[in-house]
Amino acid sequence: MRIDLKHVADFVEDNARVLDLGCGDGKLLEYLQESKSIRGYGVERDQDAIESCIQRGVNVIEHDLNSGLDRFPDDSFDIVVMTETLQALESPRTLLRELLRIANRCIVSFPNFGHWRCRFQLLFRGRMPVAEHLPHAWYNTPNIHLCTFRDFDEMCQLEKLEVVERSVIDPKYRKVTSKSALSNLFGTTGFYVLGRGK
Repeated sequence: MRIDLKHVADFVEDNARVLDLGCGDGKLLEYLQESKSIRGYGVERDQDAIESCIQRGVNVIEHDLNSGLDRFPDDSFDIVVMTETLQALESPRTLLRELLRIANRCIVSFPNFGHWRCRFQLLFRGRMPVAEHLPHAWYNTPNIHLCTFRDFDEMCQLEKLEVVERSVIDPKYRKVTSKSALSNLFGTTGFYVLGRGK
């Protein structure tokens, strides 16, 4: 399993009801079922990924996240997970509100556009960044809402979302001190545990 997914799994409690949005091939849910006895569902729109989920014994629902999450009732899960998906959505703010309607906690991870390599490529090469954590060229990227950790923190304040926990890793999956101002410069991926706030 990808190291970043193991990092996400650390935030999930045993026996939780988990909804994984953009679950891909279902490896995270499979791991959580085996290691933490969770009851989980995945949401995915790619047919090949859905077939992989089924082969792994993961419950999966075919659904496009851009059409909303009305099919899920309030408080139907303990935690909603969305890894490396937020930046590819048409309306990430709206979907975050929906996540915290469905569950009182969500885990979100996304790539950091403020990493020093991205800044370097823009400043000195005058080109849209391509990096290990942002591997696509501008013309074929699925990412339509790139942001930095600072951008995301600001949005959480505007939406009055509680940042329960924040973790940042570098390209070698080592933890970066997330409260340091340098995390926005050296971190490639951010992991946020969000709550409904007040």
